[in-house]
Amino acid sequence: MTDPAPDLSDATLDEIRAALAPRIAANAAFDGWAAAARDLAADSLGVDRDVAALALPDAMAMIDAWFAAIDAAMLAVLPPERLAAMKIRARIAALVEARIDEIAPNRESLRRALAILALPQHVAHGARLAWRTADTIWRAAGDTATDYNHYTKRTILLAVYAATMTMLLDDESEGQAETRAFLARRIDGIMRFEKAKAGFLRRAAHRPSLSRFVGRLRYPVV
Repeated sequence: MTDPAPDLSDATLDEIRAALAPRIAANAAFDGWAAAARDLAADSLGVDRDVAALALPDAMAMIDAWFAAIDAAMLAVLPPERLAAMKIRARIAALVEARIDEIAPNRESLRRALAILALPQHVAHGARLAWRTADTIWRAAGDTATDYNHYTKRTILLAVYAATMTMLLDDESEGQAETRAFLARRIDGIMRFEKAKAGFLRRAAHRPSLSRFVGRLRYPVV
């Protein structure tokens, strides 16, 4: 959703990018992720078109900025103090649902963005943006893992998020109810996996170590 026009008379390029991005997204459904959408957004904010072009020179820059704006909107709706009162499953669900709320009015813009990101020359950039999304969600949810769990959690969430966005593109149910139900089922799957993994690791920690046993045979304790 776009907010009332802010005063950008003394804004930095980063501030201009953040202000333009949601408005470009609102135009991209009709004009694509192109100069026309950016120019209309710039005009609506009283930003010089040349300055807007400097801030967001191409489609990838515009899409990147829009995704960053969605991150910011999600975090604004769900600050740490609000998330702290929730269990981890509810945190993840609430964060992704906040993104659904932000993206739903611009589903066609998302469809066009995903088509651009699927182009061979943009796949790597698209993967980085997707990883940034998963990382932002987990960090907001309070995850501090630095071992392999850091990567497995984000990889699994990334698959769930991508499937949820695909579902959202064609969801005509009221309030995107079908997408939200789909998301809830997938998050339940993540939580079951995490619970099963934790149980396996606890059991493995108490199993005899074959390497230690062999080592003692070779170098007996005296």
